[in-house]
Amino acid sequence: MTSVTFAASRDEKSAAALVLFVGEGGQFTAGAEAVDKAGGGQLGRAMKAANFTGKKGKVLEVLAPAGVSASRVLLAGIGEGAKADARTFEDLGGEIAAKVQTTDAELAADFTGIADLAVGTDVAAAHFAHGVDLRNWRFDTYRTKLKDEQKGKLAKLTLIGAAASAKPLAERLAAVAAGVAFAKELITEPGNIIYPESFVARVKAKVEPLGVKVTVLDEKELAKLGAGSMLGVAQGSVRPARLLAMDWNGTGDEKAVPVALVGKGVTFDTGGISLKPGAGMEDMKWDMGGAGAVAGMMVALAGRKAKARVVGVCGLVENMPDGNAQRPGDIVTSMSGQTVEVLNTDAEGRLVLNDCFTWTQRQYKPKVMLDFATLTGAIIISLAHHYAGVFSNSDALWGKIESSGKAVNDLVWRQPLSEKGGHYDQLIDSPVADMKNLGPREGGSITAAQFLQRFVDDGVEWAHVDIAGAVWRPKAGALHDKGATGFGVRLVDKLISDHFEG
Repeated sequence: MTSVTFAASRDEKSAAALVLFVGEGGQFTAGAEAVDKAGGGQLGRAMKAANFTGKKGKVLEVLAPAGVSASRVLLAGIGEGAKADARTFEDLGGEIAAKVQTTDAELAADFTGIADLAVGTDVAAAHFAHGVDLRNWRFDTYRTKLKDEQKGKLAKLTLIGAAASAKPLAERLAAVAAGVAFAKELITEPGNIIYPESFVARVKAKVEPLGVKVTVLDEKELAKLGAGSMLGVAQGSVRPARLLAMDWNGTGDEKAVPVALVGKGVTFDTGGISLKPGAGMEDMKWDMGGAGAVAGMMVALAGRKAKARVVGVCGLVENMPDGNAQRPGDIVTSMSGQTVEVLNTDAEGRLVLNDCFTWTQRQYKPKVMLDFATLTGAIIISLAHHYAGVFSNSDALWGKIESSGKAVNDLVWRQPLSEKGGHYDQLIDSPVADMKNLGPREGGSITAAQFLQRFVDDGVEWAHVDIAGAVWRPKAGALHDKGATGFGVRLVDKLISDHFEG
């Protein structure tokens, strides 16, 4: 994580890369004007030569003027000051981190004299630091031959001229960024490193020091509870299944009713007997993206000491095609007692989640439950990699999720869902069991959600978030490199903060 410090004024001897802010029309802030004056107008001339006008989100890198000790100067456009909000500064922080993370160990951003923004200077500075922190994450664990100029160096950020009130907000956002980073770490690790048992071990080591209570069920305990649906997925692998529960209670009330978060954790998905094509199968290491996101959410909430009770439950299995693997046509009995005809062993995530739903509702009696899962390729066909699809039995809960997602740019789009017994729901009726795990080709994401809804208790507000397209992206964004995005962690942090925190 990037270390953040605060300074009242610029250290004229510092060799850190220096960020200066420029408004629409090339309007210097006081910090930028001081550096331009010290350099005899060099910044202004560079801006004119590059046709840089301070347009929102644009960054111009220039050589540090003579007499300025910085390694380089980055001019960051904030556009019209009255419209420059937290997101503006977050994205600028991410853009600049991407530019300097392999060239500079230190970065300084001068907020001196910034005024008339859509947010206070303290908020702007804290969110700039948050953007730097999010985008600066790298995964170089197994890259043993990187040249020095390819290695990540950025480790320190100094916020100059920011109000003292920026510090607590920056610290809160740093805890959230730590949750995003942990989710990315889990999702990026290969399947031979992260499997059910090692996932549990790594998460326990991370969350227990934060005060999170951890419960783990092994395959024998799951069998005793009747989790035939989840265990059916796992039976083809030498890696035994695990159910991991994380309980954070920041309310001070031991009887507080928790918000429940459930994550699909298929640590590697071959498809089982319904084997996937070989091309691209390596990507299925991130089929545990829902569980990774839930673990990251718990790190974020506990790290910032959220005044809420939240439980995170991860169903962890590996889906493999050996001689003991589940067959198409098998019928399994779920923990709820409902039976499922398994038409396709690659529609396995819903088989894991339904037993997690039942256990979570029995154990914690939540009134609100959200699940996060890389559940269907169909949602990528519908929404590409820009949105996650949300299916919910509650208009009110959907509204809260949508507004939270917009606030942090974890974008979501609502999808249709029938009531139990409705027209979409009838598509998963089976002639030989209570239901089948696969509907027709059309509406694949919808029938997957209908399947899950059959395991939601009456009276529970529930939302299913299909993150198959959002958890891993082929192109870099403002706050993430290509690959794991950490989608959902900031959304849930915002959701809990705005609607469930006392």
